[in-house]
Amino acid sequence: MLKSGTSVGANIREALRGQSRQDFAAKMNISLKEINETEYWLELLYRTDYITDKEFRSIFADCKELVRILTSIVKTTREKTEL
Repeated sequence: MLKSGTSVGANIREALRGQSRQDFAAKMNISLKEINETEYWLELLYRTDYITDKEFRSIFADCKELVRILTSIVKTTREKTEL
């Protein structure tokens, strides 16, 4: 979870320095994939009682929000790229 969770921020940072709109979209899409992987690990940690319900709900809510934000960014960027 540490690897996928920290990869999100690293790829976003890299996207901000992207060489093109396509590069930006690709890096943001990688971030989206990584946050989805992080959700999986969180669910696994919760279902195996490594984290409490309170911890899970807090972190998982943040992940869901990041998924919504990154999905919107990727979609909007791709639409603008296709124009």
